[in-house]
Amino acid sequence: MSQRLTRFLGDTPARVFVRLLVLSFIVGLVLSALNIRPWQIYRWVERAFWRMYDMGFEVFREALEYLLIGALIVVPVFIVMRLLKLGGRRRAE
Repeated sequence: MSQRLTRFLGDTPARVFVRLLVLSFIVGLVLSALNIRPWQIYRWVERAFWRMYDMGFEVFREALEYLLIGALIVVPVFIVMRLLKLGGRRRAE
């Protein structure tokens, strides 16, 4: 278990923890110097998500329609092809 965790993290858990701690502190200092607060980042991400949601899900709805229309043709053809292939094997045996 420990070797898998070390391989996943790229180093021992203690070293990774220390690196993340130092990196978090440095990023916090930089953001503080730029007068950026965590809640501002959260709000920006939230607004960006809702804008993408409002604009983007129409695209997904249309893509789903195209998928279903294509599946009406592709799935029956696939099933027929598999049945023909299965029937061909039985004759060969």
